[in-house]
Amino acid sequence: MQVTTKAIVLTSIKYGDTSLIVKIFTESDGLKSYLLRGILASKKGKVRKALFQPLTQLELVANHRNKGSLESIKEAKLHYNYQTLQTNIVKNAMALFLAEMLANSIHEQETNTELFGFLEASLQWLDIHKEIANFHLYFLIVLTKYLGFYPDVQTINAPYFDLQEGEFISSPSLNPILSGENLLFFKSFLGIKFDAINTIKMRKNNRQELLQSLVLYYELQLQGFRKPRSLAVLNEVFS
Repeated sequence: MQVTTKAIVLTSIKYGDTSLIVKIFTESDGLKSYLLRGILASKKGKVRKALFQPLTQLELVANHRNKGSLESIKEAKLHYNYQTLQTNIVKNAMALFLAEMLANSIHEQETNTELFGFLEASLQWLDIHKEIANFHLYFLIVLTKYLGFYPDVQTINAPYFDLQEGEFISSPSLNPILSGENLLFFKSFLGIKFDAINTIKMRKNNRQELLQSLVLYYELQLQGFRKPRSLAVLNEVFS
């Protein structure tokens, strides 16, 4: 079946000498993997390799057989042209990290327009704003809503957060927990909007420690989740 859909690139892996396998989250069908035959050798055509950088927002004309195999793309063009995301070194490091987090977290091969809308709007916000030091923390926390493990806030005033159970608790458990200053920062991100993230003033070490805890939270909640290799690069950029 031929579909026309908006899409966000997650990963791109070289296949053979001239081809790519790309993993893309589509608005129409959720996660899809495509084989782009000969794209590395071709300088013309309606599908160009430059379009398949992590988190690029595209409009695709694709053939979906929906049989669990690699699909094919007939046409691809930019849906949103980033102004700074792929040229600003900090934003680019953040984008590579978030693309890897998304690729390790999203597995559903079905329509999820709410998740797609969140990704689309969030990345455009990142592209046009300058104060983005807290963006990845807020993004990862809100993303858990769409992945099914957003923190249970019924007991938000408790002094600990159990990363295994995803809930606030009154006394420490044997599971990994958030507490103290980093817990306060974690709580401050819950329930706010993107435009408020810059009101949360964090030191570099708190930002890195909270990020490590969020990655662990994903690791504990998602079966088969792999810690992103780009995390070290992101920490280096923010150091």
